[in-house]
Amino acid sequence: MKIMHLADLHLGRSILDQSLISDQQYILNQIIEIIKEHNVETVIIAGDVYDKSVPSVEAVKLFSDFLTSLYKLSVKVLVISGNHDSKDRLSFGNELFVDNGVYIEGIFSGKLKCITLNDVYGNINFYMLPFVKPADVRIHYPKEDINSYDDAIRCIIDNTDIDTNERNIIMVHQFVTARGVEIERSDSETISLGGLDNIDVSNFSKFDYVAMGHIHGAQKLLRDTARYAGSPLKYSFSEVHHNKSVPIIDIKEKGNIDLELVSLVPIRDMRTIKGKFINLIDKEVVNVANNQDYIQAILTDDDYIVDVIGKLRAVYPNLLRTSYQNNRTIVNANIKNSASGDVTKRSEFDLFNEFYKNQNNIELDKERTKIVNKIIKELKEN
Repeated sequence: MKIMHLADLHLGRSILDQSLISDQQYILNQIIEIIKEHNVETVIIAGDVYDKSVPSVEAVKLFSDFLTSLYKLSVKVLVISGNHDSKDRLSFGNELFVDNGVYIEGIFSGKLKCITLNDVYGNINFYMLPFVKPADVRIHYPKEDINSYDDAIRCIIDNTDIDTNERNIIMVHQFVTARGVEIERSDSETISLGGLDNIDVSNFSKFDYVAMGHIHGAQKLLRDTARYAGSPLKYSFSEVHHNKSVPIIDIKEKGNIDLELVSLVPIRDMRTIKGKFINLIDKEVVNVANNQDYIQAILTDDDYIVDVIGKLRAVYPNLLRTSYQNNRTIVNANIKNSASGDVTKRSEFDLFNEFYKNQNNIELDKERTKIVNKIIKELKEN
């Protein structure tokens, strides 16, 4: 059976007030074409279908259209809720969807839900674990000692009868880590400080494939068959280096799994450009890539440019953010917050010169020195 692993669609997301609905529609259409090309039979979505617990009308319609397209292709769909989803809203109508091959597990009921599908090799058991907090699990297992996220997940799995002779896949939307392995994160993810919500990947050792959601960068944990699918689009400028893809698992007999990562190409990429203003608007620089991409511009000019956003948007229509990185903004570890020495014994010019240097990280030039001395003289005379 060929299975596509998706996660973190975040339908309805905006970046700096820029709606991504058209970008998401484009990438979902591309995913449909990949499903056709690779004869995918089942799609699993490991949480964060929507970006908000109350999704927009456009986001709901987009997901509805996606499910309809999959239904027309006779593709089975399994969906769990993520921390961004409303469990109740995502679960609405799930009993009716089952007849059409769509299985949604939005709310943890106290038992790990299992959907069994069949192929020529026998049963494939899909265990569906929506996003849970320790309190959600503690209610169902009051006698268990559950103090952490790791405790909660271990408790759920320990209380689930899993036939390890069959092929088993688990869908999970949590912050899963591996001891000694650093997880690549981006600033578009919400991770608790101190790693209190860490769940060790060893909890899922009974499963042939672990389909994880929550982390936006596609990556594996210790083995190829335990991985984050990653988000299908870049959702922050900390993700500009990501190469987005979708994993397709071809699971055959027990212990025989082939994995292919199929690249996704967005209609508009997300990029950071850096340099002096005059260079950034040079035609050769602009034409290096798609000028319709979502752009973060870092300017290195020492002087601020008047209406820089308007001027840059004339060549980069989807510019989202600008900032400066120059002598004025470079952090100097030696900068002091107050003037040094006895200020009563120092001239007005010396004090201002020190202030200027601390603020701008450069000395006053000859022209500015003349201006400052002239102003000081006029103030004294008046």
